[in-house]
Amino acid sequence: MHRLTISEMARMLKQGDCSSVELTQHFLDRIETYDTKINSFVTVCPEQALRAAEAADQQLSTGSPTSPLLGIPIAHKDLFSTEGVLTTSCSKMLANYTPPYTATCVEKLNQAGMVMLGKTNMDEFAMGSSNETSYFGPCCNPWNTEYVPGGSSGGSAAAVAAGLVPATTGTDTGGSIRLPAAYCGITGIKPTYGRVSRWGMTAFASSLDQAGPMAQNAYDCALILETMAGHDAQDATSLNTPVPHYIKDLNQPLEGLRIGLPEEFFSDQLNPEINQILHQTIETLKELGMSVQSVTLPNSALCIPIYYILAPAEASSNLARFDGVRYGYRCKDPASIEDLYIRSRAEGFGDEVKRRIIVGTHVLSSGAYNAYYQKAQKVRTLIKHDFDQVFSQVDVVFAPTAPSTAFKIGEKVDDPISMYLCDIYTTAANLAELPALTAPAGFHQGLPVGFQLIGGHLEEYKLLHIAHQLQQVTDFHQQHPADFDFEEG
Repeated sequence: MHRLTISEMARMLKQGDCSSVELTQHFLDRIETYDTKINSFVTVCPEQALRAAEAADQQLSTGSPTSPLLGIPIAHKDLFSTEGVLTTSCSKMLANYTPPYTATCVEKLNQAGMVMLGKTNMDEFAMGSSNETSYFGPCCNPWNTEYVPGGSSGGSAAAVAAGLVPATTGTDTGGSIRLPAAYCGITGIKPTYGRVSRWGMTAFASSLDQAGPMAQNAYDCALILETMAGHDAQDATSLNTPVPHYIKDLNQPLEGLRIGLPEEFFSDQLNPEINQILHQTIETLKELGMSVQSVTLPNSALCIPIYYILAPAEASSNLARFDGVRYGYRCKDPASIEDLYIRSRAEGFGDEVKRRIIVGTHVLSSGAYNAYYQKAQKVRTLIKHDFDQVFSQVDVVFAPTAPSTAFKIGEKVDDPISMYLCDIYTTAANLAELPALTAPAGFHQGLPVGFQLIGGHLEEYKLLHIAHQLQQVTDFHQQHPADFDFEEG
């Protein structure tokens, strides 16, 4: 059953070929059997999941119209608050935190009848590109467990790729949905900033963070995003605009749509063999009726330095609340209030989080604010303007997701600059507040390669449409890691 898509599972449930309890138990058994290999889950909720599955079966038995997601299992990145279930952000600081409320996007999926199996591993407070900064240990890539799954939503991507859950939620601040999707050979979409509520999601960088779905294919992502998205009065940045019926036009032809290839993204920094794989995908899109032209994003080279000024600055502000006083980790026997603050934060945060807090605090200081933070905001406006110019010429931008395939665990953990450069192609969409999708394009030396589509403001439907049509004529999204028993069950 774990090889089925969400729509196929939903059809089985509706026809009575299996129950949600059976489906849920199947995935719980797979987590118990296989997650010891990859460490993709940090919390599993079997009793709660089976109760939710029983409720879904009762609703299905009535025969009344239901959500297409009713009874389908899902797991959530451990950044989303879930009432009564640990929400740790994979940090020692919150290792024992159980929130009294549920994040809006999770609640929407609960109301649609999805069954939460548990919470997935991630980089601490979503700060990382490899899932190695987690307090609960690194997650491994199911295609080769010596390699990283990408970050920060690495556990979410690995769990889907290994067939431990049909779909997951992730968050993307600078590529944290798309990079793991590329490394693990699945589909993931970062919506337009504000399309999905951030309420109940532990904040990293508030002007960049965005939640989105991760699944085997674009159709399943469209189903989930349609439910997750929408205005939320509790989130001041939530967009008050109607949510399209994303799956409605997925089967329309692609004739007439225009692809832009940014010159700056297809440079010497991109592995030549990955470049070749991506151009094979471009040729397939051309065969499907799309036209291709070269475009330019002149300020794209500034995306990484701008991102690593703005994101740490916002992180410094957001993480100031974790002080050992109100909730979260508290040091033992503090000698004074100052000692309480210093030791609680020093002991509760990992090295990468500390590094970003220090950088962010510096760029917000009185002597550096104008020189760094204020200038970075101005350059961010230029980056947005570049995309405005490009989208006056084309419908979507096609780009690499990462300059290489997944790297070995431990290879870059002591080289933060090298780690940051993994996001060289993904941060632009966050800075410009645009939707972006990653899906499988092929394999290089046994590891998945992903392509990236970036769309105009609120044009997630175009990205899903193009990816879905591509997945009708390719099978990369249907290939699975051999070590995870995809021939049985």
